[in-house]
Amino acid sequence: MHVFTLPAYPTAFWVTAAFVMILTGLGKSGFGSGIGALATPLLALIIPVADAAALMLPLLIIMDFFTLPYYYTKRRFDVTHLRILLLSSLIGIAIGGYYFDALSHNEQAMKMGIGALALLFVLLQVGRSLIFGALSDHRPPPLAGWILGAVGGFTSTVAHAGGPPVTIYLVPQNLPRDRYVGTTVLLFAAINLIKLIPYYFLGLLRIGDLGTVLLLAPLAYVGVRLGIWLNQRFNNLWFTRFIYTFLFLTGLQLLTGWNLLAMLFRLGA
Repeated sequence: MHVFTLPAYPTAFWVTAAFVMILTGLGKSGFGSGIGALATPLLALIIPVADAAALMLPLLIIMDFFTLPYYYTKRRFDVTHLRILLLSSLIGIAIGGYYFDALSHNEQAMKMGIGALALLFVLLQVGRSLIFGALSDHRPPPLAGWILGAVGGFTSTVAHAGGPPVTIYLVPQNLPRDRYVGTTVLLFAAINLIKLIPYYFLGLLRIGDLGTVLLLAPLAYVGVRLGIWLNQRFNNLWFTRFIYTFLFLTGLQLLTGWNLLAMLFRLGA
């Protein structure tokens, strides 16, 4: 009976969590590049960072199982790049687990770290076209894959935001689109499963969260279906820009502790 008891979170958490689940589903469908990185920082504005990360992990794994079979059964992935990124990500996952353990008793430091990662993500996204332009005629060597894979493993462990480093390595490889997407799907499905190990030993996986996970999981599916529908009808450019702006403000608030929304309301009054 106690397994499905919901935590005593404020109403703002449930509203934010519903919004986050739909956004994450949109990202899984390919609508709005990288918007999944908003999930942990946004939840961390309301609940502890460790709680936000721990809650997102099983939800991400559930979504992985929806997308994994299509790419795995049809072998739509690149084995060489997948091996490099997956093996190197183990290093980043280990460092990310150490980071959580070292700062687990300092919530402010955790929030600042997540805020800094959010700002870094935005900067990487803004500068991505410049990076890709510089690398358009040059495929990054395996060493770059090992470095960026380790960085991706770290950022995925602490904020479920491993996409940018992996993208910087994979896109210049000029893989066919289905193999590129399949490689990232398999990579992060594996990374999310591996992350269960440090999360378990750090005590981040709690049976009491199951009720929350089961309650929110259908919203992620709604987001996936909505993203598929939007992909067929709308250009996601302006939506993505809005998400990056929102992520930048969220990261800035976590990093500085400023209540940006309250400041904006005061300025408008």
